[in-house]
Amino acid sequence: MRIDNLQYCNWSPKVFRELRAGGVDAIHVTIAYHENFRETVLNFERWNRWFEEYPDLITKGLWASDIDAARAAGKTAVFFGFQNPSPIEDDIGLVEIVHTLGARFMQLTYNNQSLLATGCYEDDDTGITRMGRQVIKEMNRVGLVIDMSHSGDRSTIEAAEISNRPIAITHANPHDWHPALRNKRDDVIRAVTEKGGMLGFSLYPHHLKGGSSCTLQDFCEAIARTAERYGTDKIGIGSDLCQDQPDSIVEWMRVGRWSKEIDYGEGSAAAPGFPAQPDWFRDNRDFGNIESGLKATGMNAAEVAAIMGGNWYRFYADNFTPSL
Repeated sequence: MRIDNLQYCNWSPKVFRELRAGGVDAIHVTIAYHENFRETVLNFERWNRWFEEYPDLITKGLWASDIDAARAAGKTAVFFGFQNPSPIEDDIGLVEIVHTLGARFMQLTYNNQSLLATGCYEDDDTGITRMGRQVIKEMNRVGLVIDMSHSGDRSTIEAAEISNRPIAITHANPHDWHPALRNKRDDVIRAVTEKGGMLGFSLYPHHLKGGSSCTLQDFCEAIARTAERYGTDKIGIGSDLCQDQPDSIVEWMRVGRWSKEIDYGEGSAAAPGFPAQPDWFRDNRDFGNIESGLKATGMNAAEVAAIMGGNWYRFYADNFTPSL
C-alpha cells in the first residue's frame, strides 16, 4: 500500500495516470490555500467533475475503507484537506460542513497568524487562540484532523496538548536534519508523536538537506533515524509534490490576498518559482525509489510497508470518523 499524505499538483489525466503507474493507492490533496468557504466549495465541485470524467483512475475518499475499495478496483482514492483555516472563515459551524463535504485535514495556519494559531513565519508565536481552542474541540468531534505543518513551534505543541485526538504534521522534515524554517524541531515532533500523531516526510526541495541535490540515500537515512527516535509507526510520506504547477501558483501559496508584495520566503526558500525536484523523485511514478531506498537502510519489509502507507491507513481509520 502506498499513501502520499500531501500533494498539490496541477491535476490532469496525465497526473492521474502517473498515480496509477506509481502504484499510489491514496493521496491527500490540498484544495484550499487562501480560499473562502464559497471558493472552496467550487474546488470540491471541480474534483467531482474529475471523478466523473476519470472513474477508471480516481475515486473520492472519505474513510480508510475507501482505500481498500480503490485498491481492489485499480484506482487512487483522493482525500481532501486545507492548508489554511480560511474555508471556515470566522464561523465554527462550518467545521462540520466542510467535513461533510469531504475535508479530512485542516491546517490551523499557513505561515501567518490566523484566527486559530500562529504561523511559522511570524516573529512571535502566541500559541493557540481562544477561537483555536474551540475549533480544535469541534474538529475532534467531527473527525477533521488538525494539521500543523506550517505552524509555529509553540502553537504546534499546544495543539497536540489541547487536542483529545492525534494531530498531524503532514509535510515537513526534522529541523536537526535540515534547518529550514518550516522543518520541525525535536520537541515539536515529540509532542505530536507521543500523543499518537504522525509526521509526513516532505520531498519539497526547500525542506531537503542539499535541496534539489539531496540524495535518495540521505533522504531515506533521515527517515530511518527519525523512525528510530519517535517510532516507526509514527512516520509516513507527505511529499508536497507540486508537479506541473506554473510559478504563479507558488506566489498564490505564499501571498494569497494578504500582501501586495511578493513574499519569496526565508532562508533557502527565498527564491521565486518552484525548485527542481530531486532526480529520483520527479513524479508519482518514482515512489518505488523511496521504497527501495528505505530497504537499503536496513529496514525490514514490515517497517517499509508501514512508512509507505500502512501508518497513514491506520491514522485515517482512527481519526476521520466522528468521536463517540
